[in-house]
Amino acid sequence: MTEVADQFTEEQAGEVTRITHWIDGKHVEGASGRSGPVYNPATGVQSGEVDFASVEEVDAAVQAAKRAFASWRSVSLSRRTELFFRIRELFHDHSDDLARLLTLEHGKVFSDAKGEVARGLEVIEFCCGIPELLKGGYSEQASTGIDVYSIRQPLGVVGGITPFNFPAMVPMWMWAPAIACGNAFVLKPSEKDPSASMLTAELLKEAGLPDGVFNVVHGDKVAVDSVLEHPEIVAVSFVGSTPIARYVYETGTRNGKRVQALGGAKNHMIVLPDADIDMAADAAVSAGYGSAGERCMAVSMLVAVGHAADDLVGAIEERLPKVVVGDGMNPDSEMGPLVTREHRDKVASYIEKGREEGAKVVTDGRETAPDGNGFFLGVTLLDEVTPEMDVYKDEIFGPVLGITRVDTYEEAVQLVNENPYGNGVAIFTRDGGVARRFQFEVNAGMVGVNVPIPVPVAYYSFGGWKSSLFGDLHIYGPEGIQFYTQGKVVTSRWPDPATSKVDLGFPQTR
Repeated sequence: MTEVADQFTEEQAGEVTRITHWIDGKHVEGASGRSGPVYNPATGVQSGEVDFASVEEVDAAVQAAKRAFASWRSVSLSRRTELFFRIRELFHDHSDDLARLLTLEHGKVFSDAKGEVARGLEVIEFCCGIPELLKGGYSEQASTGIDVYSIRQPLGVVGGITPFNFPAMVPMWMWAPAIACGNAFVLKPSEKDPSASMLTAELLKEAGLPDGVFNVVHGDKVAVDSVLEHPEIVAVSFVGSTPIARYVYETGTRNGKRVQALGGAKNHMIVLPDADIDMAADAAVSAGYGSAGERCMAVSMLVAVGHAADDLVGAIEERLPKVVVGDGMNPDSEMGPLVTREHRDKVASYIEKGREEGAKVVTDGRETAPDGNGFFLGVTLLDEVTPEMDVYKDEIFGPVLGITRVDTYEEAVQLVNENPYGNGVAIFTRDGGVARRFQFEVNAGMVGVNVPIPVPVAYYSFGGWKSSLFGDLHIYGPEGIQFYTQGKVVTSRWPDPATSKVDLGFPQTR
């Protein structure tokens, strides 16, 4: 078993593990003198202390990546494919180890953590087809004796800054296509749950990835700014909140980088009167409270149209007492704690704020949270939420589900389209014509029809519209390959003395 996974084979009561950087194929202890605590959210007990990188330590990772890129970009596509098949098998074999780290540091239940790893593996599997993904075009005899062809080449050293809520999957969305395309990668994961990235580094080394192609530096704003400002990092991917996504995009592009920055969301699920109410209620509970609502694709607002509202509220309320909240390592638990005590308290404050603003608190998660020192909050349902309320406008990022009532389909679509976010949206209906009209009219990057969390499969691309995305290209899939490569067009003519002459005119193609 790898070193990071081995740290968690037994309960380490009272022991705090030091979490280091990974630079040039090995663990490197931080020298900045700064660090941050890592907790088990289910117990509230500190389990780790993660080193925070200095500017110099980020530079060391970049220089290692730069050295590695020189030879990695020359590795044949067949060799990269062979390596990615080995990577796929290793991550599959260690999926339980990765999932356990996610549960112990993020808090999500073990089954949900395994699902996260599985969705990340889909992107690795997509990258096993990198020879097909990097195919260019060729035009013979574009002009007399001249052929033209296009190729895609890697960028160089690229960086990724990833969020706490998917510590394994989102990094896979970035490093897998970046490395498969021939780039070298520097990852700055969330300091709240960093161990999955360290296990990732060990597995990549075990698979045979050359040292320096994948590096991990931990830290806070110092590390983030170092990545965004480093002159030898040419592209940066980011997933997080909208204010930080905007900052990453503006800072990165100001420093001449290609940037894709995925921001926050306020995902609506519209339920029409003809919908299967039981199906919609099951979907709403699953999508609203899974992973304690700490998903950028979580449904946080239900829009109940016409007479669907009362039946929908009743069906959801009936299901909520059956949601088992507890330690994610307990197989009976369906929802775990939130990631930190501070975040739990912030989410809980929205329940009272909603009541003060006029929403009806149908179920109060503060009253059903498990006892103990863990960062738990039970499921909350707010009815009669209106667009003027903070609980409607803000991305709460917790197990708080709101319901807004409207009279017509047109009002529901208007709510979605006027919202500043445009990440995901869903509609529940039995009417195929309305569903087709909805996918045409709605302003969001990912749309579900009777599917509450429409995360695209790996061979499409993930990303929203409006304030949910800064940059031109979505993450993973075909757009991910495009983001991590640059196009080159070659126009060639082989010597033919019969056609050679001096011509100072503008090049012609006819």
